[in-house]
Amino acid sequence: MIDIGVNLTNARFDKDRDEVITRAQAAGVTGLILTGTSIEESQQAWQMAAQWPNYCFSTAGVHPHDAKSVDDLTLPAIRALAAKPEVVAIGECGLDFNRDFSPRPQQEAVFEAQLALAAELNMPVFMHCRDAHQRFIDILSPWRDKLPAAVLHCFTGSEQELRECLALDLHIGITGWVCDERRGTELRDIVRHIPDNRLMIETDCPYLLPRDYRPKPKSSRNEPQFLPHIATVIAACRDQQVADVMMNSRATTQAFFAIEPC
Repeated sequence: MIDIGVNLTNARFDKDRDEVITRAQAAGVTGLILTGTSIEESQQAWQMAAQWPNYCFSTAGVHPHDAKSVDDLTLPAIRALAAKPEVVAIGECGLDFNRDFSPRPQQEAVFEAQLALAAELNMPVFMHCRDAHQRFIDILSPWRDKLPAAVLHCFTGSEQELRECLALDLHIGITGWVCDERRGTELRDIVRHIPDNRLMIETDCPYLLPRDYRPKPKSSRNEPQFLPHIATVIAACRDQQVADVMMNSRATTQAFFAIEPC
């Protein structure tokens, strides 16, 4: 299995990154995609990926929270990172109208600039959408046929939103949100609608520790080692064998990012 959403640059990993990688490998996680969320963190993610060659890879992009920091929509720093062999996608990019840490017009401009860059470079995009579905679809739609592949990570939307994303031929990233009996009820019901070749699995760590993991971890920090548990819950919701979900998601992820982890 490959964890497509690992925020390894987060300060909560500062004391034990090596051990986090070791635990992931021991749990059977065969690769990690480290998320770039700003220019600085994209650089850090690339540097970290280079420390674990053929196991860690990274994305390069600007999260909507950080869109306000972008003053050059040609994104020269992201373009430079995209040339690195460890960088396998543009993003995390998209829209977040839940917290509005950046003005919405700026979020939209920076999102579209990253779609344009990905199209130019023929790279997949790793995307975020929260409480902004219609604008997300409106901005993405004209670019979709210019992009080799696109994934909406950490999907938590409705069935209708899922169907609209699948109609755009998006891949869908599912996190431990599906393990939450309070907030994840609808997701548990609709995850079965994602085709095998469109489903990818992620922790989005250090966030979204699976609520139903037992024994309950002492820390609230999520880690890639919990990815097999998320896959187990997804398999139950889809009435599939866990081994099949793991195998299919790995094959899908490898094809999407054009990687072959060790």
